[in-house]
Amino acid sequence: MRETLNYLDTQLFLWLNGQHAPWLDGPMVFATERNSWFPFYAVLIGWLAVRYRKQAFGMILALVAAVAISDQTASALLKPLTHRLRPCHEPALQQLIHPVLECGGLYGFASSHAANTFALATGVWLLVGRQYPAVKWLYLWAFWVSYSRLYVGAHYPLDLLAGAGIGTLAAAGCVALYRRWQMRNLIV
Repeated sequence: MRETLNYLDTQLFLWLNGQHAPWLDGPMVFATERNSWFPFYAVLIGWLAVRYRKQAFGMILALVAAVAISDQTASALLKPLTHRLRPCHEPALQQLIHPVLECGGLYGFASSHAANTFALATGVWLLVGRQYPAVKWLYLWAFWVSYSRLYVGAHYPLDLLAGAGIGTLAAAGCVALYRRWQMRNLIV
């Protein structure tokens, strides 16, 4: 079963990675670079601070906790535990993939980029999605960043799916804790 799943994941990766286009290389490199998104994070924090004033600190803390938990689960727990090579480090695939950047770390399961972006998108959605339905578009951003990791040859599709699941669960848990803390402080 595991071999079949790995084979299917590899074949899907090769097909998706093979759909590259030279004009997409730039946008995908931009999406995959962590520093590209610092202005976005600053605007998001500023918006939350202005819009939610007193509540903003707790909301931002919940988002930071969700991203930290998802990042550490993917990077510090799963990657060393599973030892699944990134596609760009897999000798049998190196001649078959479209590398855009240097490969990076040795192991890829699960994707920290997917975990972190889906944690942020889910956290913001759960916190303010009812008031601001447009924040659902953060999922498109999370998908773009995640897909960029496959595009540059750093992750298999299941790495991204696992990362997205980790991020979603981390955000749901952190927002639930924040809501519980918020209700406790309103009652007291």
